[in-house]
Amino acid sequence: QVQLVESGGGLVQPGGSLRVSCVVSESIFSINTMGWYRQAPGKERELVMTVTSSSTNYGDSVKGRFTMSRDYGKNTVYLQMNSLKPEDTAVYYCYAQRYTSGRNMDYWGKGTLVTVSS
Repeated sequence: QVQLVESGGGLVQPGGSLRVSCVVSESIFSINTMGWYRQAPGKERELVMTVTSSSTNYGDSVKGRFTMSRDYGKNTVYLQMNSLKPEDTAVYYCYAQRYTSGRNMDYWGKGTLVTVSS
């Protein structure tokens, strides 16, 4: 069972930057896909970005503004968010997928709230 714990959410002004973190309970070398999703009030959960060893997928609304990085020594994944807009306000969820016992298993954190407002 992979556990994901997000932190770093908060209030930021439009145009500002914020970095959120996700600590993974196991070595991220064992994880096939790491990424982030978000859910705004009254909306469905949507893709922010996911990263595998060979590809990166972005949600259309964040391309060019958000980047993801990984610290393998700390088993931590970061989402750097720049040029934030009010419509980026959402709960941000860390996501991991690992291939185990013949199938892909999905894991989710509990989320961290990011509010973009003046």
